[in-house]
Amino acid sequence: MARLDLNTAQVTVLDAQAHTARTLWNLLHEYYTFRQDRLASIKDCDAAIRQARREIDWMGQLPAQAAQAVLKTYRQAWANFLNPDHPAKRPTFKSRLRSRMAVDVPQARDLNIVRLNRRWGAVNLPKVGRVRFRWTKDLPGATKGGPAGRITGARLVKEANGWHIVFRTERQVPAPVCHLGPQVGIDRGINVALALSDGTAREHGDRLTRGEKEHLRRLEKTSARQRHARTPGQPMSKRLTRTYDQIAKTRATAKRRALDWQHQTTTELAGTFGVIKVEKLPIANMLKSAKGTIEHPGVNVAQKSGLNRKIAGEAWGRTVTLLEYKTRDRGGQVVKVPAPYTSQTCHRCGHREAANRDGTKFACHNPDCGWIGHADTNAAININNADGTAVSGRGDLGVTRSAKRQPPRAA
Repeated sequence: MARLDLNTAQVTVLDAQAHTARTLWNLLHEYYTFRQDRLASIKDCDAAIRQARREIDWMGQLPAQAAQAVLKTYRQAWANFLNPDHPAKRPTFKSRLRSRMAVDVPQARDLNIVRLNRRWGAVNLPKVGRVRFRWTKDLPGATKGGPAGRITGARLVKEANGWHIVFRTERQVPAPVCHLGPQVGIDRGINVALALSDGTAREHGDRLTRGEKEHLRRLEKTSARQRHARTPGQPMSKRLTRTYDQIAKTRATAKRRALDWQHQTTTELAGTFGVIKVEKLPIANMLKSAKGTIEHPGVNVAQKSGLNRKIAGEAWGRTVTLLEYKTRDRGGQVVKVPAPYTSQTCHRCGHREAANRDGTKFACHNPDCGWIGHADTNAAININNADGTAVSGRGDLGVTRSAKRQPPRAA
């Protein structure tokens, strides 16, 4: 992903294209699923798109190839949902406020990518013109002496700090050979990000500096004051919108640093170990609120909310996703093992008791054992010793189709 250097007019054009693409998705979803329970064919959808482009002026803001890419992506979303081995959810409408703004450039022949200097390159974008982008790595077929392969297309994505371009590339990769590295168990936690069964750990520092944290605190304080002064039912002021944008940019900086650490760490782990064992955690259930209901209110709600924020900030699921495809590309394997009691069981004698663990300290209460050490390391050793299920890609092997994973009724 490379950052684009756009002027105000170019940003306006891309914003309009992204909103048009989102609207087209919603129109396709309505046309595809709400025609008296009769599924529309790809031919019917294509004809409807062409007619809409002729009759609706603002539909022309989106290039024709990008409109066809929306149709292709929508059809692929249904194919992923109907695949029992794919975790995709049922396609639905895209919200203006919660959906990610993006525009596809399906064909690479008109991009005309040129490297300008060590830091910048240039690319042609439909209806936008010549645009500079941040050159972060060599692209296949775009530079002399670069990696072999070719660019097949691109996707424009808007993040909190502006528009970015993601190039789709095609290159030949040799078949991975069996990874002969050692086996390791990994315990994901909050106090220690990744604890390994060999006694080592992978930790990260603060995602924001002290000055950035103070800046974020002041922005949140400003937004609270501006929200309090806002008249209910009135549109959001430009000052409040600008404050929200600044908060989003600061938080996006922390997210990029977290993702960078995850990529570097998982690459190192995938290259070192041949078999990596992790817990099969129900992360969605772990992040549920503890508020309860009026009749049965929850307890320790504030503490549970803080714990949920810390778990979400560590992005445990993304760590495993990165490990899965990186170990597979290197001939390794990721194995998921059952999660219960790995943190309460002594790895040396097998004695299980809740009192064994006290925060980050583990002390076995079995008088014949008495092992003392770091609780996360003990859990990682238990994970390494447990039997589990090998995973391929992003899902478990042999997953059955859910009752909710059914196509709409065809005529």
